[in-house]
Amino acid sequence: MLKIGMPSFELIYSILSSALLFIIAIVLHEVAHGYVAYLLGDPTAKNAGRLTLNPIMHLDLLGTLALFILKFGWAKPVPIDPMYFKNPRRGIFLVSLAGPAMNFLLASIFSACAFFLIRNELVLEFPRLFDFCKLGVFINCIFIVFNLLPIPPLDGSKLIAVFLPGKIAFKYLSFDKYGLIILFGIFWVTGYVGIPLRQHLILPPLNFLVSFFGFSLG
Repeated sequence: MLKIGMPSFELIYSILSSALLFIIAIVLHEVAHGYVAYLLGDPTAKNAGRLTLNPIMHLDLLGTLALFILKFGWAKPVPIDPMYFKNPRRGIFLVSLAGPAMNFLLASIFSACAFFLIRNELVLEFPRLFDFCKLGVFINCIFIVFNLLPIPPLDGSKLIAVFLPGKIAFKYLSFDKYGLIILFGIFWVTGYVGIPLRQHLILPPLNFLVSFFGFSLG
């Protein structure tokens, strides 16, 4: 009779650590979008309850599963109304930049904590804390790189759209309902035929960013 052993403590700890860091990264990313919009005069996110730290309000089921399967993910988009902004293009740019900027800040904090442990020779004494901080850097870097891809509805598409003529920008952003499906389709097809597109598209900027914080993907 086949016996299935219980998951090891290390596996459970790894899953829980990744889940916690993912929640921290995605919740603060989304709150940053909504809060910057609120500061610029748009109450839409606040009225929708998206300035809360409650992860249930932000998590997207498919986006959460994608993070663990494909190593990148997303949340439910924060609703904004550019009509509230005095300068809509500037407002959209700042709101879109706020999410990745928050992840950059979080990665900086986790990196600083990790190197504090290194400099004070505390890594051996607190190995799990060091691994947690290092994983925090990796997860937030993944969020930055993925969200800056110029594919609607990701933040990168909005950062580009503000520099495009009105009609072209509108047409470009109109693909927001299909952008992620197209992206997954491209990854699946290229992977199926043996072209590692994800390695060429995601890994180079991710490796650069992780190296910036003093770590490596290896």
